[in-house]
Amino acid sequence: MDYLGAARRFIRAAGRRVGQCDEPELAALLALRHDLDAAIADAVAGQRRQGKSWAQIALGTGTTREAAYQRWGRK
Repeated sequence: MDYLGAARRFIRAAGRRVGQCDEPELAALLALRHDLDAAIADAVAGQRRQGKSWAQIALGTGTTREAAYQRWGRK
């Protein structure tokens, strides 16, 4: 979990720093949203491979079982 805390601090610091930069840096910061969404999808898929239920995943995502399945379930 330490690495997630470090990632959070790094992203917040990047936001403060980009606040003093130009548009290309802002666009690059926004692109991180796609990377984070992909990382979350990978994590959910990994938990499903480990046998976690949608109810268990929902606990970690702060949603309902149905909402978690709708967002990350097979389409």
